[in-house]
Amino acid sequence: MTWIHPLSAEVEESADVLGGKAHGLVVLRRLGLPVPPGFVIGTRACRAYLRTGRAPDGLDAELAGAVRDLEAATRRTLGGSERPLAVSVRSGGPVSMPGMMSTVLNLGLTSKATAALAAERGDQRFALDSRLRFLTSYASEVVGVGQEALAAVERAIAGQEGEVSALETAIHQVERLIQEQSGEPVPEDAARQLDLAVEAVFSSWDTPRAKTYRALHDIPGDLGTAVTVQAMVFGNRDERSGTGVAFSRDPNTGERLPFGEVLFGRQGDDVVSGTSLTGPLHELAEREPDVWVGLLAALDRLEEHYRDACYVEFTFEEGELWILQVRPGRFVGRAAVRVAVELAEAGTIDRAEALLRVAPQHLAQVRTPRITEVEPGDVLTRGLGASPGVAVGRVATTADSAARLAAGGPVVLLRPETSPLDMHGLAAAAGVVTARGGPTSHAAVVARAMGKPAVVGASGLTVDAAEGCVRVGGRTLPEGALIALDGTSGEVVVGEPRVTAAATDPHLRRLLAWADAVAGAPADAVAGTSTDGRAEEDRLAAAQEALRATGHGARP
Repeated sequence: MTWIHPLSAEVEESADVLGGKAHGLVVLRRLGLPVPPGFVIGTRACRAYLRTGRAPDGLDAELAGAVRDLEAATRRTLGGSERPLAVSVRSGGPVSMPGMMSTVLNLGLTSKATAALAAERGDQRFALDSRLRFLTSYASEVVGVGQEALAAVERAIAGQEGEVSALETAIHQVERLIQEQSGEPVPEDAARQLDLAVEAVFSSWDTPRAKTYRALHDIPGDLGTAVTVQAMVFGNRDERSGTGVAFSRDPNTGERLPFGEVLFGRQGDDVVSGTSLTGPLHELAEREPDVWVGLLAALDRLEEHYRDACYVEFTFEEGELWILQVRPGRFVGRAAVRVAVELAEAGTIDRAEALLRVAPQHLAQVRTPRITEVEPGDVLTRGLGASPGVAVGRVATTADSAARLAAGGPVVLLRPETSPLDMHGLAAAAGVVTARGGPTSHAAVVARAMGKPAVVGASGLTVDAAEGCVRVGGRTLPEGALIALDGTSGEVVVGEPRVTAAATDPHLRRLLAWADAVAGAPADAVAGTSTDGRAEEDRLAAAQEALRATGHGARP
């Protein structure tokens, strides 16, 4: 059995074998878009590992051969003392599970390789920053060092991140944490680092957060994850480098405008974690116009290929663009309706497919409620609306307290930022507010996927989990206090404000008219309840049932 596949345009395996991430990279290759070279360990290897607790027979030899091929393609050596190769090791299930499994970046940057990278690039700060990023992800994902211990290291060098001495101090501290947790130092053998990282990614399929996410989204538990290994491109190289995420359309509204975030001089995890202050995507047009033009062309090409809104993760190094991931946008609510209708009206898809693309249960989110008539003194804070809707509930400052308090009624989870470890709290909460992060941070992406309102980057918000309270300016609210958030305006208010539903959506009206025509019902003048008393969800469901009865399949 072949366990490993190259990331080439000729690969014919499905996402069930390659995982969604690697399958998307193959598509990018076929479309001629820039993708770092690499290979993928398929999902079958993960399933075998989870059954036996060890790598399947033959995987070690295939992995060594794949690394040699990658070294030849890049003319670099993994962990080498000259022209060192560093790689990313990323999970990728057949179905997208954003942030739920492990990633290790900059793997292969042993002490000698780090010195070689510094000499090659003439930049010790860059090399040490890359080494620290490797050690931090290795400590968290491979060894299991707690996030609080790693955050303490980050706090110790806050404001000195660019100083060589501070980076060296942080490196020694993380190395010490790894030694204390595992009883062993960080391997100086890059091949050993890779073996351990692959096993960590396999094991992350069965973490509690991944199981919770699968249960919420009805994803089978026996699929396993693939492991994608690629040559690193360094968004932290210099100020002409960076990273970002982009949608071909606004995920909140469905409008065809590029939407996303960018971060200069940093690597990808800094964007999606929500720990760093990002800029709006259009800043690329001003600072790196060639990258901007390339990104827009890629988004147009991908939307044409997928016949849907698309999401990409990208990095640029010294002004050169690389695409690291692509998938269909998977919008919900108002955005899903608008995209389906506009694609049908443009002739990209037919009306039958447009009707099948929208889940009936998402129609309740189309008439997005808004907070109205708020007294100025009731506004606790304002941030960025990241997922439309209004949530009213009791304050919870940790995922555990959200899960506990939700037994007594709705809660709103407030965090500095969220991570996959907060998944059970996000599942229990009616909405989420974060002090940091942008509209494509972990909190925003997960909230939109779950159809829950979210506000991110809330100004001045301090979450004190130890004391069980939140503070904004001179105001303190304890856990259990009643608040509300508006995921459109970004307002967070104290108490239960007046809420009104948005006006009728014109795209929904058109979609329901098509649904009534398919189902053989009279066309309605407006969205809402039809002339024969059927609610919007029932009208769409009836049309979908009629389409499937005549041979139309579900959305591809």
